[in-house]
Amino acid sequence: MLYFAYGSNLNHFQMKRRCKDSIFLKRINLKNFKLTFRSKYRAADIEPKKNSIVPGGLFEISKSDEKKLDIYEEYPTLYKKHYFYYYRKKVMTYTMLKKTKFRSPTERYLNTIIQGYKDCLIDKKFLKKALK
Repeated sequence: MLYFAYGSNLNHFQMKRRCKDSIFLKRINLKNFKLTFRSKYRAADIEPKKNSIVPGGLFEISKSDEKKLDIYEEYPTLYKKHYFYYYRKKVMTYTMLKKTKFRSPTERYLNTIIQGYKDCLIDKKFLKKALK
């Protein structure tokens, strides 16, 4: 199955530790969405926004990887699954159920994401924009 990561799961080391079967395929953009941070966890989330993009990593994951991600993402309590199509292939990602106001991420969490942006060769300007 295809999975779109946009937060800390962009970090290849973390993703491999969490999902042993995962394979990073490439960097892609999710159109008409924007990146934000929210909830008591100050975690990454995406929300619809016209003419905006969220860069992320496209991963191939196994069924057992998906189960591990479900636990990590607190599905279906904190996050729900969102599906979209990329070149006619179904891709799964997570979005928060409760759209609370913006909350700055912790430094540790942010550093994990920054490393993920490096791992996936994503321009950090998208991350900087989300933090404003």
